[in-house]
Amino acid sequence: MGSDIWGYSETSGHAPGTELIGYRVEASDGPIGKIDRHSEDVGRSYVVVDTGPWIFGHRVLLPAGLVSRIDREHETVHIEATKAEIKDSPPFESGQHDDDLPSLQLIERYYANRHM
Repeated sequence: MGSDIWGYSETSGHAPGTELIGYRVEASDGPIGKIDRHSEDVGRSYVVVDTGPWIFGHRVLLPAGLVSRIDREHETVHIEATKAEIKDSPPFESGQHDDDLPSLQLIERYYANRHM
């Protein structure tokens, strides 16, 4: 992989070791759910968001590069993507695709090319 999309930006406010589970997640146009789990793996950091009733029973994997800001005071993670972009993202099943390189590459291509 190796794309910058899998790393937190320096301006996001991410501090290694911060527990993000349970933080609310805000897309650029509104709330999308809460963080179910996250990874700080070098070269493959991400958050998994439980979208709750917004997309019933659905979880999405968002590369850490989409995190624009982490507000620890309000326990909110802000994402640089719209609700529609997130809703249309490639499918993700927690536990099934964690080490599935083709699925992760599909997610990477989707978010890396979304402005084209």
